[in-house]
Amino acid sequence: MHGDELEAMVLLSEALRQIQPGAVRNPVILAANPDGILRGTRGNVNGVDLNRNWPAGNWSPNTVYHKPHAGLPADIELSPGREAGSEPETKALLTLLDKMQPKAIISLHSALGCIDDPDNSGLSHWIGKEVGLEVVADVGYPTPGSFGSWARERGQLIVTWELLAASLPELRGTYLPTLRRLICGDLEPGIL
Repeated sequence: MHGDELEAMVLLSEALRQIQPGAVRNPVILAANPDGILRGTRGNVNGVDLNRNWPAGNWSPNTVYHKPHAGLPADIELSPGREAGSEPETKALLTLLDKMQPKAIISLHSALGCIDDPDNSGLSHWIGKEVGLEVVADVGYPTPGSFGSWARERGQLIVTWELLAASLPELRGTYLPTLRRLICGDLEPGIL
């Protein structure tokens, strides 16, 4: 979702390269915001924070703010879009999710270092145990129009996995085994 959170894309790409052909059981979207990735920005080319553009009941037209690094003020302005679901990336994901009807969604972000799951699901606790992260009911600030808000309103299980703020070698060692297991569907019985 956020083009300035490249760690998730790098780790997913590496996990996929380590999996044997035919062993992938769960679909992976490497880049939901290709414009932002190319530009190194949180928002897309239109200056929209795609994780505030979802047609959730709490969507708001108000400007959203974020900070470029921990410890700095949240003073970078982004738009939530001219309306909920206005961006091509959001529309494409909405179409894909409607077609696929997944049992669960895991959305990777960085770098709050937690597993966000208000539903307190077995999946979130399994991931948290595997990677040593706490499961929390929210990230501590409002997220109007977020992917998570939209999914929860639909009754969709969504786990937002916030990677730690760490170097890529550290993240690889901690997260790659779990990502590979998730991609291959190698989960303990009863988690989903």
